[in-house]
Amino acid sequence: MKVVVCVKQVPDTKGGVKFKPDGTLDRVAMLTIMNPDDKAGLEAALRLKDQYGAEVTVVTMGLPKAEEVLREAMAMGADNGILVTDRVLGGADTWATSQTIAGALRNLEYDLIITGRQAIDGDTAQVGPQISEHLGLPVISYAQDIKIEGDSVIVQRQYDDRYHIVKAKMPCLVTALAELNEPRYMTPGGIFDAYKKDITVWGRKDLKDVLDSNLGLKGSPTQIAKASDKVRKGAGEKVVLDATESVDYIVGKLTEKHVL
Repeated sequence: MKVVVCVKQVPDTKGGVKFKPDGTLDRVAMLTIMNPDDKAGLEAALRLKDQYGAEVTVVTMGLPKAEEVLREAMAMGADNGILVTDRVLGGADTWATSQTIAGALRNLEYDLIITGRQAIDGDTAQVGPQISEHLGLPVISYAQDIKIEGDSVIVQRQYDDRYHIVKAKMPCLVTALAELNEPRYMTPGGIFDAYKKDITVWGRKDLKDVLDSNLGLKGSPTQIAKASDKVRKGAGEKVVLDATESVDYIVGKLTEKHVL
């Protein structure tokens, strides 16, 4: 079995975000982590490796520093890492990103592709399903459990306060929730081994069946009108009242805002 996991290096939002003048994220200036949903997808793939001896290949698109998440993935147990990086790919929205990743995946053999549900720097949940559409694969999204049965994958798909059980024949694509599992830690030996391995680096010329007009900022139909860091709330209104006046004040405010 061959499993491909798509991961993304995302800003560590706990440390704040920074923007370029054009409104895109200044990824070079921010601390980064592996996207949580993607990490759960990687753990799911590694459990398939433990159970079935699957070969796990991890693919990421990004700046050269995105090699860090590939090293992390290999230190956790992934077999191969592929970095897709090229200046012409910068500024891509979900459409251009999915076109790029699909172009890279056409170079690989796979039975199952796993992506995260969404990235914390975008929260669109679009890239995984778009990749499946470009590759002509069935997709099961919002996976909270993944099992293999013969040549099929069986997924518990989260749905409100319950779940669907969905079965699809492989090859197919599954998008994983962070709640899918608890990802394992890197091991000291795994870290040493990860840095002994070569990372495969692909650029524009390595993408199959992708038009230049669908890549990078120029190939992105989504344009950012304005971007900013989280706006901090002011101190608010402070009043000092006795119990009776406080009740009247609160009821008045709730009535004013049409809560009552």
